[in-house]
Amino acid sequence: MDRRFFLRCLGCGALAAAGTQTNLLPDIVGGIQNACAFDYTKELSSVEARYYRKLEGGGIECGICPRRCMITDLERGYCGVRENRNDVYYTLVYGLPCALNIDPIEKKPLFHFHPGTTAFSLATAGCNCNCKFCQNWDISQSRPEQTNNIDLLPQAIVEICSSRKVPTIAYTYSEPIVFYEYMYDAAVLAREKSIKSVIITGGYIEKEPLWDLLKHLDAVKVDLKAIRPGYYKDIVDGELQPVLDALVEIKKSGVWLEIVYLVVPTLNDSEAEFRELAQWVKTNLGADVPVHFSRFHPEYLLKNLPPTPQKTLETAREISLAEGLEFVYLGNLPGHPAESTYCPGCGKVLIERRGYRISQYNLEGNLCPDCKRSIPGLF
Repeated sequence: MDRRFFLRCLGCGALAAAGTQTNLLPDIVGGIQNACAFDYTKELSSVEARYYRKLEGGGIECGICPRRCMITDLERGYCGVRENRNDVYYTLVYGLPCALNIDPIEKKPLFHFHPGTTAFSLATAGCNCNCKFCQNWDISQSRPEQTNNIDLLPQAIVEICSSRKVPTIAYTYSEPIVFYEYMYDAAVLAREKSIKSVIITGGYIEKEPLWDLLKHLDAVKVDLKAIRPGYYKDIVDGELQPVLDALVEIKKSGVWLEIVYLVVPTLNDSEAEFRELAQWVKTNLGADVPVHFSRFHPEYLLKNLPPTPQKTLETAREISLAEGLEFVYLGNLPGHPAESTYCPGCGKVLIERRGYRISQYNLEGNLCPDCKRSIPGLF
């Protein structure tokens, strides 16, 4: 990225990559009015990937996610953004985001992580799953040749955040695990400048790369798609157990964790599943891990299903609270009382939210002002 282009970016408020992903553009955050005029590149990156091994007789095995793709020369893994070239594995999307924006941190959603602040959000093409309900399928299910990519190396991301006083980088929209090297290097540089990094992920990752990355992250939001393996097989084209394992590892690491469960009518919306989910979270992660039940809207390959009824979401919350979870939220229901944070001790409204905006903030540090109960999170 040349100096003239970089300075042009600093002079504008929001950053958004145009092209097919127009659904990511409308957000105007904190009075920011103008988007950058980006120069696009058709070149793909040739940065050696991490976590792979060469196989006897030729070919490589990818070790970034549980798929463990076996890839012959000039072929790519399932994600479509990593390629074997003469038995050296390359990431094709390093420094090449196709979607950028400055979002409220509440949009991620992260409700116990510096509420009311913003995050520089970015994504490249590619994903290691194929969720039939994917909201951003136009980038997640595309190859990097099919998206409009910007030349934006990690150092440039950090410089933009420093200049615009954006406190956090969010790796989001598609699946950040597939652009692991780009994310990792940006997170390392960001920490040197006291800029935080958060990842919005499906959690389908192997243990070693997960732990290496967690050292440089400040928060993780995991989309737990369901609590039963059949759903992952049929709707996600993935596996449940590696995601559950990753959740446990994230909790062990001490990095802040929140969970989103997208409630899809007829597929993962039974009371038994809500109860099973709450019990698993409480037993394996703790009652204080925030869980967001989010409303489904017909998208991608599930346009035949209706939006989630509000009552179903409210039932999910009621069951989860009854099972002992302390912070249970409802998403994609703007204005609903369950967007807000309440003290589990005395019921005091601690953070009142309306959509992505905070209308009331009553915490005293990490404490409830009334009963002085400590509220987990980074406030």
